[in-house]
Amino acid sequence: MTRLHGLVLAGGRSRRMQADKAALSYGRRPQLAEAFDLLAAVTDSAWISVRADQTDDAIRGRFPQVIDGRLGEGPIAGIVAAQQQHPDAAWLVLACDLPYLDAATLDELIAGRDPARLATAFRSVTDGLPEPLCAIYEPASREPILDYIAAGSACPRKFLLSHDVRLLDAANARALGNANTPQDLAAARAALTPRGTA
Repeated sequence: MTRLHGLVLAGGRSRRMQADKAALSYGRRPQLAEAFDLLAAVTDSAWISVRADQTDDAIRGRFPQVIDGRLGEGPIAGIVAAQQQHPDAAWLVLACDLPYLDAATLDELIAGRDPARLATAFRSVTDGLPEPLCAIYEPASREPILDYIAAGSACPRKFLLSHDVRLLDAANARALGNANTPQDLAAARAALTPRGTA
């Protein structure tokens, strides 16, 4: 099986949240630290994806980094930058705004991985579409992603929809719930027991 690296996407501008999602806490630590540790525990090596202007900030500066390049925009820019850095590895890619994510869900994704497909992802419980930001991208996906970007496209979900991927149904569907707005933040904080205090 191909080496599996991990990537937490932390380069977003958090416009809807109106605060840096990587820095938000649902317990004792910033969400970026929680996501990175979950990922590092199940991959050979882990990095965070950042924009060039974020490399030295207080939250991101202490993590190994993959810096977005000039190819693509949004999450797909981080994915392709990681693939360019280590083209022979598969990448388990996570958004940094998944406060409900747990280790069991990542274990389930890895156990269901199909390296003969371009990617393995969970199916959304809301619309049945692929969840592109908790997914494994195989090395063979690199060239199709580059072609997709060259054609002017940037949505990783639409990429998965139009290519050969394996879709899994998560045992804990709540684990894939994200927090994009202040309302989502408040709901997640109300629902989650502060980490480290249970």
